[in-house]
Amino acid sequence: MVLVAGGDGTVCAAAEVLQGTGIPVALIPAGTGNLLARELGIALGDPDAAVAVAFSGYERRLDVAVADLRSVGGEWSSHTFVVMAGIGLDADMAANTNALAKKHLGWLAYVAPIARSVLANRLFRIEYRIDGSRARSARAHTVIVGNCGTLAGNMLLIPRASIDDGFLDVVMMRPRGRLGWAGIGSRLTLQGAARRSRFTRRILAWAPELHSLAYARGRVFEATFEVPRVVQLDGDSFGHVSAARITVRPGALLIRVRKPDPETAPVSGAASRALPDDPEHEGPDGQHDADDS
Repeated sequence: MVLVAGGDGTVCAAAEVLQGTGIPVALIPAGTGNLLARELGIALGDPDAAVAVAFSGYERRLDVAVADLRSVGGEWSSHTFVVMAGIGLDADMAANTNALAKKHLGWLAYVAPIARSVLANRLFRIEYRIDGSRARSARAHTVIVGNCGTLAGNMLLIPRASIDDGFLDVVMMRPRGRLGWAGIGSRLTLQGAARRSRFTRRILAWAPELHSLAYARGRVFEATFEVPRVVQLDGDSFGHVSAARITVRPGALLIRVRKPDPETAPVSGAASRALPDDPEHEGPDGQHDADDS
């Protein structure tokens, strides 16, 4: 067994080496977001409890994602991640957050780069496809490919995401101004509250779909960018890329976890739909394709 003390980036580095070896990993959360540890219910700020899980817990198989990235110069490189890959807001957080601020403020250090990215609201053009389906075009502010669904601050971004279901979940944020961002913020807050409240789950079930927040899922996500974009993998920036191909390796990593608590099991959200094209790419009836991936 390998005990990994650090954040999601450190776990990512260990997973790149240990995936497929059958050697289990145990987490000692000591990073900023610790999103994987939160997802697995491993105590934060309590090394003794985390070590106890390492030696008394049981082994669980987790999916590992592989991102093949094409640099501005055209070279391809391959990298592993276990939590999320992001372009846009997520990548801005990784690239523009001061390391000293992260050390002293934790996830609150991300507030400033988030605010700057939201206020600027710069959209980019992306061409993408999922599982070899037809290519689609869209303008988005942020695209996240997630193996986990929870962000820092315990905000539930992707309700259906699961670290052991053999799928990747994709979310695209494409807000139209401040009202669009207000809708996204409200929906994420509602999704987080739905974990703890049956009443909130009912409200969420009846809530209308948001144009500014679209979901899809699959095993292969391919994208090219009109202008190279910064990409992050598990909180670490990997610079500007012109294209990406992300795949999933089901059950590739063994990890030590505590026994699950049925009372805190994640709540599934609405069924996932294919990410839509831009309105200018709609058909004559104004409707998008809505096939499940």
